Amino acid sequence: MSTLPRPLIVVGVLVVAWAIGFLVWRAVRDSARHRRARGVLQSVCAALGVMFVGFTFWTARLPVLRGSAWTLRDALVRAGTVVTGVLFVVGTVVALLPWALDRLEGGSFTSYVAARHVRTKKSGFLTLISGLSIFAVALASFSLSGAISVMGGFSADLKRKILGNNAHIVIDTTSQSPFSDGQSVLDRVQRVPGVVAATPVVQGEVMVNSASNLAGVIVQGIDPAGIGNVIDLRKNIEAPVRVEDKLAYLENPELLRHIPPDEVIGIGSGGEEYTKGPELPPLGDDLDPAVTAVLATGPTRPGLIIGRELAKTLHVYVGDEVTLVSPLGDLGPMGVLPKTRKFMIAGIFYSGMYEYDAAHVYTTISEAQSYFGLTDKISAIEVKVEDAENVERVTPNVTAAVARSDLRTRDWREINKNLFSALKLERIATFLILSIEIIVASFCIVCTLLLMMTEKAKEIAILKALGATDGAIMRTFMTEGVIIGGIGTLLGVSTGVALCTGLAWAGLRLDPDVYYIDRLPINVSAWDYAAVTLAALLICTIATVFPAKQAAQLRPVDGLRYE
Repeated sequence: MSTLPRPLIVVGVLVVAWAIGFLVWRAVRDSARHRRARGVLQSVCAALGVMFVGFTFWTARLPVLRGSAWTLRDALVRAGTVVTGVLFVVGTVVALLPWALDRLEGGSFTSYVAARHVRTKKSGFLTLISGLSIFAVALASFSLSGAISVMGGFSADLKRKILGNNAHIVIDTTSQSPFSDGQSVLDRVQRVPGVVAATPVVQGEVMVNSASNLAGVIVQGIDPAGIGNVIDLRKNIEAPVRVEDKLAYLENPELLRHIPPDEVIGIGSGGEEYTKGPELPPLGDDLDPAVTAVLATGPTRPGLIIGRELAKTLHVYVGDEVTLVSPLGDLGPMGVLPKTRKFMIAGIFYSGMYEYDAAHVYTTISEAQSYFGLTDKISAIEVKVEDAENVERVTPNVTAAVARSDLRTRDWREINKNLFSALKLERIATFLILSIEIIVASFCIVCTLLLMMTEKAKEIAILKALGATDGAIMRTFMTEGVIIGGIGTLLGVSTGVALCTGLAWAGLRLDPDVYYIDRLPINVSAWDYAAVTLAALLICTIATVFPAKQAAQLRPVDGLRYE
């Protein structure tokens, strides 16, 4: 064997040394680049976290806007809180992905190969397809999370308003006619375990007439002392404001003759407060003293509390006079004459439900009984229980306590059964329809794995030649698909949680004249997000079965045939 010339050996050693040095330098450079990218990402996340804390503190100090009131500063601050919060969560998840892939690479054979395949950058097209797969799953998971949260928010808001404006249990007759001996029934019901409060109610339908308009309403005669323990009428009254007891003008209508000048008698659509203002100048001394006394005092009218929408329709404020007209009146020469009686507006309430604010008015039970001619009869008994969600446990005991065949007992679930059944069906249908979006997104995972199988055919053949089983190859590709789907699901659900939580806290303002709510209601439920996560992961896992099975069936000879 002839020996190589010394110059050639030196050149060969230099070439090998240069090659090794180049590979080491490139590895160090790539490592430094990765470290630099991770450092930049961590710095950005830290900056977003600081900005989010600052915006959160700023938002907490903003004044609460009422009605359709809107300011650019308020909108920008709240939007900044939500945007920085979402970006901080997304950046944190992205920053943790390399750490998670490192942990997978330190695991079993299948997880190591799957993680390396996900991280591969040799094929730009394959990397693009993998990124699109992650984005598609993230977008589908995010849209499903947001839709479920918004629908859950509307359902929760509607339930809260219904429970706030209606009793948990209603005792009345089937024909909804008045009944007597209501006090004994009321006493028995109040002694039932689980019952918080109960109050009698008188109801009737009439027309209400003001100086400029009229409307049909439902009059409810209430006990001012007990109604606040059953429904939220006392909390919902927005005018008057200055008096400590919101029902003071209803219980003492003579106070309406001398409303303080700074008292709020109405609320505008933008939250503007309309005050009573100063009294008219005193009358002249040239009038008869008796006439002056009558004009100064005026007749005392019973009080009436109406809703905000009805006040807008009638163009009235606290202290104004309206007339109730009942079609069932006294018998006169021309037949049955309508019964009329004048009332004074003693308060304006805002319940958040248009149907109540436009068609319900409240007066004292004694005035309602006198107006409808019911003497001591009542129309219903309204009951509030400790736990409204488990009202069905108390309803049988209340029915037993009533012990009258002419009376029926219904809880709020039974009264609003059709409404909540429709909301539940709509929510399930929305979940199923938006889950189809995740199924469509999973097709990207199928394409990614099939392309990965085509590109890695030689590697699969080598692994099989070295002893890898079909099951190991199938588990590897399924793990790879689950990693892609898991990253997309994590990004989508975490973004949805961050956005919905931010909107629920900071608030997304809506026009109350259109939607009758001033903020978008959002319900952040861990169970809803868990269901979305499980559905997305299950769909993505099922989508990996076919390409993983195709990869497992690849024969070594087919993968190495053209090598």
